[in-house]
Amino acid sequence: MFGPINTQDSAGSHMTLSDKTKNSSFPLTMASEEETVRIVALTGGKQLELRLTSLGLNVGSEIRIGQKQGGRFVVIRGEARLALGAGMASKINVMRI
Repeated sequence: MFGPINTQDSAGSHMTLSDKTKNSSFPLTMASEEETVRIVALTGGKQLELRLTSLGLNVGSEIRIGQKQGGRFVVIRGEARLALGAGMASKINVMRI
């Protein structure tokens, strides 16, 4: 499908699907309200990656932008609705599906 999932760089702090998807990806902060996107990379360091994956926001997941207000986001994954700040959202790279 997209190549290896959950690979890490030499520092161990960057998860991505593949180099091909990185070229067409953009930060979650640029996604439109009600748009469905796939997470292709988490770029915020190990602690942020652990926090996001514990919330179910892992590489390869499809999410929908439920609400976008100022720097705050509500993303929907399955039945779960999660609130994210702009700082966290800017470290989630996504692609349109």
